[in-house]
Amino acid sequence: MKEYNLTTKMRSYQWDELSAEQQELVSIAKEQTERSYCPYSHFHVGAAAKLGNGVVIRGCNQENAAYPSGLCAERSALFAAGAQYPDQPVEMLAIACFTGGHFTKKPGSPCGGCRQVMLETEHRYGGKMQILLYGDEETYVFESAADLLPLIFVSENLQG
Repeated sequence: MKEYNLTTKMRSYQWDELSAEQQELVSIAKEQTERSYCPYSHFHVGAAAKLGNGVVIRGCNQENAAYPSGLCAERSALFAAGAQYPDQPVEMLAIACFTGGHFTKKPGSPCGGCRQVMLETEHRYGGKMQILLYGDEETYVFESAADLLPLIFVSENLQG
């Protein structure tokens, strides 16, 4: 038997420690929580993806009474980016969560499906995407989706 320890790198920032560019993207993600459709969970999630050409694509979670038919904020933003600007890499993705009348104190964490889509987005364009997870008390910053999903599954894995 072998045992491995997986580690990941994450930085925690206070609001005033974020760059102006990061603050702007997080602010857009926070605004997007207002457009969320979540009558079942009441957990509003907003996302903002900054592309290589400077365009920002917005997304928010969309729930459905047939639960699997909904879509997370992260995927709605990343899929819209791929559909509208298929030749532009996503350089930065900000995510914010709002519930119970306020933004979460600690950053929300993307689900496994969203982590896989983030990783595939990086793989598609051959570069890293900085990920910002906003919380009122701190914002987590990851330099790559691989930091959120260390045992990656990409196209090379399908080649046997």
